[in-house]
Amino acid sequence: MVSPLLALHTADWRLRVFELYARVREAAADSPPAAHRIWREGRDRLFADHPASPLSPAARADFGGLAVAPYDPWLRVQAVPDDDGAGQVREVPTGTDGTVRFERLGTVAADGVGRLALWRLASYGGGLFLPLHDGTSGRPAAEGGSYGGGRYLLDTIKGAFLGAGAREGSLILDFNFLYNPSCAYDPAWACPLPGPENRVPAPVTAGELAAGY
Repeated sequence: MVSPLLALHTADWRLRVFELYARVREAAADSPPAAHRIWREGRDRLFADHPASPLSPAARADFGGLAVAPYDPWLRVQAVPDDDGAGQVREVPTGTDGTVRFERLGTVAADGVGRLALWRLASYGGGLFLPLHDGTSGRPAAEGGSYGGGRYLLDTIKGAFLGAGAREGSLILDFNFLYNPSCAYDPAWACPLPGPENRVPAPVTAGELAAGY
């Protein structure tokens, strides 16, 4: 049973994430690398100090910042989803949230990464969801690896959204903002992970890498 205090902490965490991405989107209009620095520093503060941090108290005591790759401007694109796969349903079992249902909106493409399914959370709150399992997933941190289960780029129900692109119907995909789901740090969290439609062989050495704090 979740305590009221934990629920309040989780709600505040999400509020702060929404605020962080609002600052990121504003800064990115002038300088995506500056926006990336804001994102890195904001996530480090949340992990270090917030009571809903997925880090254990012992891990927080030794925390020196998340492992994040340097910004690569070539990994920022504006993508218009096509209708490939649209309407597909994926039901993802999780340890704590039961079965989470997603509906596929279509497919987005990014040079150097590949084609990825764009999903809508088909339950209360809705929201876009774009996870990624790439060639770095599961590799050691020393080799530029990332969490073996995959990472998230967009999860708008939790505030992770980089904005619409200049083209009609497009959205910004900046893979420098890939991040590990909370279950990478604490298995108590429920994290829907990428299915085959969001797995690419290309290594995307960008964003948050394997836990190296």
